Amino acid sequence: MKKPLLIVIIILVVLLALPVINLLRWTFQTKKPMDIIIVDKTVSTFERVKHKSLNWILTNDRFVKKENKSSYSYKKDYYGFMPTRPKKARLYDQNNLRLNNLIVLADSIEAVYFTDTYGVFFNDWYQGINKSRRSRKLYGGLNNNDNSFIKEMKDRHKLVILEYNTFDYPTPEYESYRIQERLGIKYSGWTGKYYTSLDTITEDFPIWMTAMYRKQYKKPWTFKKSGVVLIKDKAIIVLEEGTHVGTLPVQVVTDSAYCKKYTLPETIAFGEWFDIIDPLQNNVISTFKIGTTNLGDSLLADYGLENTFPAVIQDPEFQKTYYFSGDFTSTDVPIWTSKFKGVDKMKGIFYTKRPNDFRKFFWLYYKPLLTGIFDDYYKSLSAK
Repeated sequence: MKKPLLIVIIILVVLLALPVINLLRWTFQTKKPMDIIIVDKTVSTFERVKHKSLNWILTNDRFVKKENKSSYSYKKDYYGFMPTRPKKARLYDQNNLRLNNLIVLADSIEAVYFTDTYGVFFNDWYQGINKSRRSRKLYGGLNNNDNSFIKEMKDRHKLVILEYNTFDYPTPEYESYRIQERLGIKYSGWTGKYYTSLDTITEDFPIWMTAMYRKQYKKPWTFKKSGVVLIKDKAIIVLEEGTHVGTLPVQVVTDSAYCKKYTLPETIAFGEWFDIIDPLQNNVISTFKIGTTNLGDSLLADYGLENTFPAVIQDPEFQKTYYFSGDFTSTDVPIWTSKFKGVDKMKGIFYTKRPNDFRKFFWLYYKPLLTGIFDDYYKSLSAK
């Protein structure tokens, strides 16, 4: 056999063997039994994108349910809005936290993660409807039972993680106030998002923003480039690339101590929704930074805003409650890849080197952060 052909055969054998080896390594990896409740109220498709990446991490890190030692299913193991088949029927169930079971539940489980409470709206769920305009709520918002359960979990010093949009519509004002007080933070009312294009011809562009803009500024929406849109009640701020922001409009910046602790990058681009909070006495692990120009800074100052604000906070006393001020779980990561040990070492094949490829956020920031938080917490449980 000629040497070049032999080399090719060896390479092919190695390439074919590696997935099998990594699957076996994952299969025989030590399991970490921990009962975790996932709450996702924003499940408008069967893909369940708003919590799938969380399940990916739990599965890859071998966190399993205590009862049967099986991995968490992103299709079934969550509370919230649950689409049912057949798909064309557009039917759904609700799996809610119930008041009469909160105490027992808080005693028996170790962690809760509210990935998204925004909910599902009429235009999101029913086909053939204009998705660019706002519509009535079918389901969603943080409610009294959720709030009470978070209290019970915090009182027991168990792991509690919540994400973006916990405080804003459609959460009732009273429940929003209660959860802010419980987390020891203050919500400004402002939310925002980076758009790769502010042109209204872009697919699924939220046209209702343009109506807000025309009403507030008495002039038409003429933005075409990328940019950041900030919204509060009936107020809207548009920061367009080149005028108000640079080429990397929104980044997550992490202090060096936390970079070292969780193996995080110092800065990374972020392209999903975020909210602006005052952390008060909470520890700040990472901050958002909007890359504003002088003109952008002036525009923000007109509304009492700055270009930096918390992205991840942690309660200062027991350090087991976290709030992520962004829509961190939105990456649609291939779930089948979670069952290969060491797949994160090949993460570069899942994103490009483009600065605004936001798939990097999952692999370089969210995955190591969440792995670190859960591993630290699991070790603390094992030490008891």
